[in-house]
Amino acid sequence: MESVVAVVADPVGSGGRWCALAADGGAAGPVQAVPDLAAAVARREAAERPRWVWAATDEIYPWLLERAAVRPGRCHDVKLVESLLLGMAGWHARPRSLGAAWARLHDLPEPADAPEPGADDQPVLFAADRHHLPPDTDPLAALIAVYADQRRRIAGSGHPDRTLLLCAAESAGALAAVEMGRDGLPWSAAVHDELLTGLLGARPAGGARPAVLGDLTRRIQQALGRPVNPDSPAQVLPAFARLGVPLRTTRSHELREVEHPAAALLLRYKELSRIHAAHGWAWREAWVRGGRFRPEYVVGGVVSGRWATRGGGALQIPRLLRGAVVADPGHRLVVADAGQLEPRVLAALSGDPGLARAASGGDLYAALALDAFAGDRPRAKIALLAAMYGQTSGEAGQLLAVMRRRFPTALALVEAAARTGEAGGVVRSRLGRTSPTPSAGRFLDADGAEPGAAEDPGDSSSPNLRAARSWGRFTRNFVIQASASDWALAMLAALRRRLAVIGPQPRLVLFQHDEVVVHVPADLAPAVEAAVTEAGEEARRLVFGATPVPFPLETHAVECYADAK
Repeated sequence: MESVVAVVADPVGSGGRWCALAADGGAAGPVQAVPDLAAAVARREAAERPRWVWAATDEIYPWLLERAAVRPGRCHDVKLVESLLLGMAGWHARPRSLGAAWARLHDLPEPADAPEPGADDQPVLFAADRHHLPPDTDPLAALIAVYADQRRRIAGSGHPDRTLLLCAAESAGALAAVEMGRDGLPWSAAVHDELLTGLLGARPAGGARPAVLGDLTRRIQQALGRPVNPDSPAQVLPAFARLGVPLRTTRSHELREVEHPAAALLLRYKELSRIHAAHGWAWREAWVRGGRFRPEYVVGGVVSGRWATRGGGALQIPRLLRGAVVADPGHRLVVADAGQLEPRVLAALSGDPGLARAASGGDLYAALALDAFAGDRPRAKIALLAAMYGQTSGEAGQLLAVMRRRFPTALALVEAAARTGEAGGVVRSRLGRTSPTPSAGRFLDADGAEPGAAEDPGDSSSPNLRAARSWGRFTRNFVIQASASDWALAMLAALRRRLAVIGPQPRLVLFQHDEVVVHVPADLAPAVEAAVTEAGEEARRLVFGATPVPFPLETHAVECYADAK
């Protein structure tokens, strides 16, 4: 039986209290006070490696790392687990703090969650009202009571083993997120400056546009025949319309369909402007310290289980700037990428034998092309993406009909999920992460858009029907994307555990959906690559069971991140 210890910090000073817990979550011994909590946690971690139960990893763990450099192997994050369990009950919008969970146990009004800290805020461990417990409530007693209740709810879920795995993986992800923010991604300011100068020209003074953006602005205005601000759709769209080019938006996917020369110029402007705003000189001054990019990850920041960040853009480092990510001397970056993850997830979830056969080789799209599309890989890719994202217009609709005939089980799964969403119902990931309903409030996807907001250009039905179909497209993909998150978090937890066995030097420094980067001494790179492979296989087995579908992680040990692609 694993050792489980609930722990809280004192509101002032460096001490705290802890209590060993029984299998049902209740206290298994006396409460003990420790004068130096960080040191005591470090000693107990070394002695018995318990699963630590605390209110929120992102509040207590940065302080423990700072004080004692202790890296716990396992934890149970009450706030994150509460969020998962609330979602499974259809309560996505309810508060998830320790205080809110305790209030629900006692039929009291639920306090709103505290605002998330801003990008410039320092970690505040001992804020007295952080958990919104009533003034006379013992935080440790409340923590134990809420944990015991969560254990009961996990046991009573439809698939308790899967729910427990999801909660453990989410909590492990919280540990990794804090560590990655502390360790940071190696970042060369000199290379970054060289890349920016090559792309944008010399750094301008006073917040002006860089020279290259200024030149593109003039060329766009010349092509459109009038002065416009390329950052203003309200000016750009009418300018295109006067030239007989109707556009609904200035989004890149629409501009790529336009043959007018102004469209190509605007696309280039948007790409470079985004780099300047999101990863330019000012960004480096704000986020790169001591040769490290130190983002603040938000575990479960997207409803599908994907992570977000509190600024910094760690999940969207432009390919043009990846040359600035350079390993320390004598070190390597082991970059591991789970290629074609979501199509493989669909194959494993559905159990479709034809799609599973296509996934068994190296290139799923190429195998799919040989099976159903006369060897045409681009058309096979369009067809599979249409199946996963619900695109029905144009060529995608025709190819979707082929998919439906050749891979009926896979198509039945996503189409059932779409119908559920259109009817206002919920769908679940492999481990039980649950989609919100359209009325449950606004939830942002990885790009900052509301799930289901994208429209099919070929859908000319009524607004209400379009809205239902839009949400159906969201739930269609949710079952795949959220299950991919299940696998990715299980893989991250398994890899983190294996890296600790290798030694203190390998450090996870980046995680973005289907990719991880480990900074490691060069002589340990082969061991890390083997650990990555083992972690991916463990995650496949834990999440999907006996599926024949492989989830290969392609690894590269490189000195520069750009060389891995």
